Amino acid sequence: MQIPDPVLVSAIVRRAVSECIANFQTPSSLSTSRETEELFHSPAAQALKEEIILTGKKLWDRQYVDGNGGNMSVRFAEEYVICTPTLCSKRDMRVEDLSLVDLENQKICGGSRPTSEILLHLEIYKAVPAAKAVVHCHPPYATAYAIAGIVPPGNLIPEQEVFVGPVALAPYETPGTMAFAKTVLPFVQDHNTILLANHGIVCWGDTITHAEWYVEVVDTYCKTVMIARQLGSPIHEIPADKIADLLAIKKKLGLPDPRLAAGETVKSNSTRPVAAQGVQTEQLVAALTSQVMLFLENKG
Repeated sequence: MQIPDPVLVSAIVRRAVSECIANFQTPSSLSTSRETEELFHSPAAQALKEEIILTGKKLWDRQYVDGNGGNMSVRFAEEYVICTPTLCSKRDMRVEDLSLVDLENQKICGGSRPTSEILLHLEIYKAVPAAKAVVHCHPPYATAYAIAGIVPPGNLIPEQEVFVGPVALAPYETPGTMAFAKTVLPFVQDHNTILLANHGIVCWGDTITHAEWYVEVVDTYCKTVMIARQLGSPIHEIPADKIADLLAIKKKLGLPDPRLAAGETVKSNSTRPVAAQGVQTEQLVAALTSQVMLFLENKG
């Protein structure tokens, strides 16, 4: 048997995946708990769960979480959120530990009890339609600024300006409470990264991977600024006209920044389920194409 061109196989798989996604019911139209359960165990949800597990290991490897610290979530369709469990190390977390909650913090299905700080995530999702994933953790250098009650200076490193920009500082409240969740609301529209006083940081993005990237960017930035200040030489800012160039890049990427004009900072790319968007769709297509090609080669 002649093995077909992988490009052709990929095109067929992509079309099938697109049709499958297009036929997904949104949670508002799901009429039974069985349908909701099927959604939670669908291939699209499975891909998101595996990305959460991988992100948890990255956070633990980078020493951004310890013990059972930190929590993550991904918005799945309009009214549901897949989230990490409470009292579980992000290094040891399994797909079976994840659960599905709605925007009113009602557990719908899944394994362990949801994180006690899910209210923080839900307030962000309600306030920012573009937020599709949230990461809360305790990276040491960024958290040091949060403990000191100091916002790191800006205009020093291009990557920080493009992907994070000015960092906000939310006041302290007891973690897990609604008061704590609401501390970020004055900042979350214009900032994808917020210091939580005496606690840690929270980042949101269009994917859980990107939200974790912002954690890495801001913590490395805080560490670098601390080191630079110890050198005894004045810190030199990027020239203002060059900052304007970076903001133009940021605007093109659709990332939030208080320096951008009102109404241009946060834009939602789609009302479809998260799994239908961009990188995650291509990852699914690539994985399925690989499996199909392996099957055909074995048959050949």
